Amino acid sequence: MIPYGRHIIDDEDIAEVVKVLKSDWLTTGPAVKQFENAVAAYTGAKEAVAVSNGTAALHAVMHALGIKEGDEVIVPPITFAASANCVVYTGGTPVFADVEEDTLLLDPKEVEKKITPATKAVIAVDYAGQTCDYDRLREVCQKHEIVLVGDCCHAIGARDEHGRTAGTIADISVFSFHPVKHITTGEGGMVLTDDADLAHKIRTFRNHGINLDASARSQKCTWIYEMQELGFNYRITDIQCALGISQLKKLDLFLKSRRALASQYDEFFAYTPEIDPLMTKCGVEHAYHLYVVRIPAEKREKVFERMREKGIGVNVHYIPVHYHPYYRQTFATSEGFCPVAEAAYERLLTLPLHPAMNADDVNFIAKKLIEALKES
Repeated sequence: MIPYGRHIIDDEDIAEVVKVLKSDWLTTGPAVKQFENAVAAYTGAKEAVAVSNGTAALHAVMHALGIKEGDEVIVPPITFAASANCVVYTGGTPVFADVEEDTLLLDPKEVEKKITPATKAVIAVDYAGQTCDYDRLREVCQKHEIVLVGDCCHAIGARDEHGRTAGTIADISVFSFHPVKHITTGEGGMVLTDDADLAHKIRTFRNHGINLDASARSQKCTWIYEMQELGFNYRITDIQCALGISQLKKLDLFLKSRRALASQYDEFFAYTPEIDPLMTKCGVEHAYHLYVVRIPAEKREKVFERMREKGIGVNVHYIPVHYHPYYRQTFATSEGFCPVAEAAYERLLTLPLHPAMNADDVNFIAKKLIEALKES
């Protein structure tokens, strides 16, 4: 099976992890800060805080922003559930705003329609690896004095049309380092911001709400620490961060591969009417976490099955979050909330795309997709 996404681990990565395994610190040690510094340097963010996974990063951001019961946060429906779940974790209410038809990115016009006096933030998701229209979103957020959050879990290494790096365009942003993402720490996440106060809140939150972690107490030669608020154990290990540091050195190479493979898909489907890839905005450097196409809705189920039968790990990203039973039952969501996203979902198909693939793989997958459509 050719999976839709997978990690690449080489001997260099393994050697870096082994070094940490032989060291004095397996967690809360120097590799964590080194990884944070490396990601901050790569993106240009002033502050980077590593946590145990991307969901933890989103939760920590909602906590740092003070989202609580009665607060609303606007999110898109075409995303993984964590983008909305993080709002619920702190007692807030996720409000779904529709997406743009050509990119499936959060639509600033729809965001403005959903703003109420209870709205405290907007979470913009860089779906598939393309940056949102942050300029228009910021205009809306500034007008209503609300915070703009970037869920950049698909987009490390992407740049917008102005050359700004994903993770630095919103007020506060998050990355994920899950194995299907561009680089991996096994599980892991990162919060990026230029706001030192927010970063401090997140560092405390990831460590049970305690002001000093073990490394800091060791440096200060003290056993004393204070739990200043109720936090979580969202710490990431030095083992994971050693892998992340090594992987980050290869990120540009991984991105080059992803972009080349995506370009090959684009050329293949340019004259295939039944296959409609998402639009890439002019001037954007897409990170291509996913390569998503739209096919006729009435054929999707059979095409999905045929492709899987042929050893091609197609997928669908995503079931609209407001369709999930939890959201229907808890927030009374239903069909009709976001018609553009709902119509798109019926046609979505994700094709394999990762640096372990080559040009022959793309040719094979593209030809089999065209065959499957003809047979369906």
